[in-house]
Amino acid sequence: MLGFARGPLSHPHHIGAEASADVLDALAAEVRAPADLAVLLIAGLDFPDEEETYLAEAERRGWAAEVVVGNDTFAVLRAGSESGWGVAVTCGAGMNCVGVGPDGRQARFASLGPISGDAMDGAPAVGLAAVAAAARSEDGRSSKTELERLVPEHFGLATPVELARSVHAGTIPWRRLGELAPLVFQAAESDSVAAEIVDRQATEVVAFVRAALHRLDLAGDEVEVILGGGVLQAGHARLLDGIEAGLREVGSQLLVRVARSRPIVGSALLGLDRLGAPPAAHVRAREELDRATASLGSNVTGDPTTVAELP
Repeated sequence: MLGFARGPLSHPHHIGAEASADVLDALAAEVRAPADLAVLLIAGLDFPDEEETYLAEAERRGWAAEVVVGNDTFAVLRAGSESGWGVAVTCGAGMNCVGVGPDGRQARFASLGPISGDAMDGAPAVGLAAVAAAARSEDGRSSKTELERLVPEHFGLATPVELARSVHAGTIPWRRLGELAPLVFQAAESDSVAAEIVDRQATEVVAFVRAALHRLDLAGDEVEVILGGGVLQAGHARLLDGIEAGLREVGSQLLVRVARSRPIVGSALLGLDRLGAPPAAHVRAREELDRATASLGSNVTGDPTTVAELP
């Protein structure tokens, strides 16, 4: 590895394609671009026209002789699978799923949140569910839950109503609700309401995988299912147990794995695949990038950052 750099938010849905590419421009300078090949797998590139827009933006900046652009969930799949095909679900600041068949066919999802049918889309949805449960516990509309105390306490407030008013007024940004995800997973060990929220997230992961398998005509086949993103890679037992139990009902031949590497590793491996690099290069790239990212820790809230590398 010749260079490694980490930068701030680059999600094009939040800041636009040009500003996102500006972030990568600064990182590319740090990792000694230009290169022969740039593999840019970006969260938020969910449609072909978005990929085309980003590709044009990247190509005009001259980072590499060849540029490949796609969604970050493809990086999750390659980071966890040596075969390069299967189904991957990423769950962090958002949620997405891709399926790739052995013949190269793909199954993709819009992944735009509730408006595209996503019942639970990662840490923000878990946090929002916790806020709602806390409010309903306080006013008597639903069962009592420890979240009634824990949720406002996280933000230094006394009651769910105070929290609701702070979010409504913009004092506490909506995006910060994702911070509550670790709290919910911990509370789920003893609180039935928190446990139900975690179980809903597990059910949504299973639904994505089931749909991808059926669309690729792979139901009943031996297929790798890779789980990535801060929420899924944090190792919460109830969540992972619920996913595994649900997927056993989908297909007994499924090989379910939590990705052992971060998505940036998948980007590098896909680049090496495209260059026809030997197996030893893949092993070295994974080892070096795993070491480089080990200090980043668990990103359960899905706080958006950008990592660039040049293997």
